[in-house]
This record gives sequence, structure tokens and C-alpha cells, in this order.
Amino acid sequence: MTEPSFLGEFSQGNGQLAVENPATGEVIARIKSYDLDEIRALIETADRARHAWAARTAKDRANILRGWFNLVMQNQSALAELVTAECGKPLAESMGEVAYGAAFIEWFAEEAKRTYGETVPSFAPDKRILTIKQPVGTCAAITPWNFPIAMVTRKVAPALAAGCSIILKPAELTPLSALALEQLALEAGVPPEIFKVVPVTDPKPVGELFCSDPLIRKLSFTGSTAVGKILMRQSAQNVTKLSLELGGNAPFIVFDDADIDSAIEGAIASKFRNAGQTCVCANRFLVQQGVAAEFTAKLADRVGALKVAAGTEAGSQIGPLINRPGHDKVARLVSDALERGAKAAVGGAASDKGTLFYQPTVLTGVQSDMEIVSTEVFGPVAPIMTFADESEAIALANDTPYGLAAYFYTRDIGRAWRVMEALEYGMVAVNDGILSSEVAPFGGIKQSGLGREGSKHGIDEYLELKYCLMSGLA
Repeated sequence: MTEPSFLGEFSQGNGQLAVENPATGEVIARIKSYDLDEIRALIETADRARHAWAARTAKDRANILRGWFNLVMQNQSALAELVTAECGKPLAESMGEVAYGAAFIEWFAEEAKRTYGETVPSFAPDKRILTIKQPVGTCAAITPWNFPIAMVTRKVAPALAAGCSIILKPAELTPLSALALEQLALEAGVPPEIFKVVPVTDPKPVGELFCSDPLIRKLSFTGSTAVGKILMRQSAQNVTKLSLELGGNAPFIVFDDADIDSAIEGAIASKFRNAGQTCVCANRFLVQQGVAAEFTAKLADRVGALKVAAGTEAGSQIGPLINRPGHDKVARLVSDALERGAKAAVGGAASDKGTLFYQPTVLTGVQSDMEIVSTEVFGPVAPIMTFADESEAIALANDTPYGLAAYFYTRDIGRAWRVMEALEYGMVAVNDGILSSEVAPFGGIKQSGLGREGSKHGIDEYLELKYCLMSGLA
């Protein structure tokens, strides 16, 4: 593969932040790391500029966002190569991510024109009541490494559509995609003061700044629950508006009346996309006892055939894990389960394809007290547990402090409604392994977060609802 076309434009500045290709360990770029004084100044600039941006018509902002969408899609291949270079996922998946991320820009370009207020029947004859929606102000965002395009557009597009300015700190491991998106946004006509990407080597002080600076009215964060709780505490001092998409522990339930072949396809899509490194990955497989043997055998056959290779290699299906700590965590969780009685139907060890590669794995005999059941694995490992009946499946699925995504397979329409309503999750997919879309609200409950991204609800996270009373009209 040739060098991604955006790379040369970012390898400048003070070069303090080195970006590595996880498949090879090669440093592919050295980019500028912003210091706190620079970020403070950018926040002040963004806050001054946001009023003019908000004063533009919604149609004007929508047209600029539509131009950004067009540029992203025109550069889909180059952006996909950049994603694969810095986060390791197979190139086919990166192409899909670029299209998925661009869809949020397109969606919120259209939603910019639909931030409707309302009129309310009055409580008195000489008074009129109405509501209007206004941009929340200057925003900050912190994005993760696993979807370095889509996690940016899901936050920036609604902020810009609503009339806000936004400062974004991308993950230290994958800042290049965000920088490329910023460049394309500027080409589309987004004012440079309104959207700024600030890569840093040390994220902690920047998170503290975003929470403590009184000019920041809204913070959107995607990452771990532990860090989300820290940001919640820090942001309390200014009562900063928060959107948090945090950790998950998604159950994937297969009932005995399920279409097993369909469930296998859903399991592959849900669990092994991005080598299992997604927030909504199936983390625990709960399979009814009567179909456990069939499901396990078919899943092991499919998983064993997955091609482990660098994301640039033709036909790659499982790329590297993002870094050494991520790889070590997966290895530790699998080793612990095996030592405590689980069996590897396939995989169960590091791959010989490279330092950060791990074999796609299916574990059987998994018990609820094993660490792999309660911990977000973030790797290509499918731990299988069995259950006797519907009530046990629901109890096992809900036995977690997290509530992001859940999946289940059944052909019983009554069961579909009962289980869908009983699962304590912000998102539930019935007979499908992929649920994310720009048209649907993405987000969790319990310790998986606050707020929603995507859909008509996503832009409301960047708007304030103002009640207006007009009197003296008699």
C-alpha cells in the first residue's frame, strides 16, 4: 500500500506526538501536540466566533455541512487508508467506517433545518407561550481510537448544525483521521475558529481544562466508564452539559427457536468487527441449552476460518489489537478463563502474524464468575455460556452495571417483545448483529452513559430549550 495521501500534511509542527501503525509498530507520523495555553486560547477564539456562526441561517450551515459530506465521500479511499494505517482495522472495514461517519454529517446537515420550537396553549387570554431552541455554545469533545472517523463526525456534525463551535481532542493513538476531517471541513467552508482539532500527548490535563473552563458549555466524551466518572465529577463545578458514551458488556442471546445460521452471521458481525474492539461488540454469548452444541460448532467453524492479517492485506478480516496493553488484557482474560475450566473450541492464544495480533477465539464452559464475563474484552474472543429458559437468560443479561447494547435471536414474536422490553439496555437488536445507524439514537443507560448520538435526538444534545412568555396581548 502506498502512503495514505493525508499523511505528509500532518507530519510537521513540534513532532511531539508519534503515531504508530499497530500492525507493524512503525511510526507513520509525528505531529504537533498542543499545550494547555494554546487550547485555552483556541477555546476563547471559538467562543467569540460562535455567535456569528449561530447567526447564519440553518440552511446556510446545512449547505456547508453538505459540502463537508461530499468531500469526505470523494476522499473515502484516502481516509480509509489513513484509518487502517493508524488503528489497524481491515481496509474494507475502514471504507465502511468512512461512509458510516460521513452519514452523520449528511444527516445533521438535514437536521439543522428542523430544530423546531413549539407554541403551547396559554393559561391566560392575554398571554402566549412558545419555546425556541438555541445552540448551547462552545463545546468540547473527546473521541476514542476504535472509530477515528465516525466518533468525530457523530459529535462535530450535530454541534456545527446546531450553531455551536467545538474543540475536539482525538485519541492519542489515532489523531490523523480527525486532522483529515478538520481539513476537509475547512475546505467545505466551516470557519477555522469554529471547529478545531487539538492532538495532545497527555490527555488528562486537557480533560480537566474542558471540565473547568467556564466557556465550555457542553462536553461530549466516548471512552471508558472510569474516565467518564472522573469527567462527571470535574464538570460538576460548572454544571457543564454532558454526553457520555461509556463502557459496555453486551449480551448476545440465542434462544432455542432461533434461526441458528442467521444467529451465526450476526455473531460474526457483532463480535469480530474491528477485531472485537467496538463499544457495542457482543461481549457474552448466552445460548439456550438445546441449541448450544449446534451454535458452538458452527461458530467455531466460522471463527476458525477468519483471516488474521494486517488490514492492508487482501482479504484481511482480523487486524491487530491497538496496542500492547490491549493485547495483554485479552490474553490475560482468556488465560484466566482457561485456567478456571473454560475450553477453547478454536483459538485461545496470541497469533503468530505479529506482536499485537490475537487468534479469533471461541470459549466454551464459561461460568458467570469468570472475569471475562464481567469485563469488556475488546478483543476477538467469544465466551459462550448456556441457560435453561427465558427468565434465566434475561437475568444473566441484566446482571451487569452496564447497559449499552444487547442482541438476541428468536422467531417467537411474543418472546421478541417480552425480551426486548425486559433487557436493561439503551439499544437492543432483535435478529441482527449490527444496530448502529445515523438515523437511530445511539447511547446507553446505567453506567454506560448519558445522552444520545445520531437521530433527531442527537442534535438536541447541542441545543438549549428556551421557554418564552409574551404578555400584555389583550
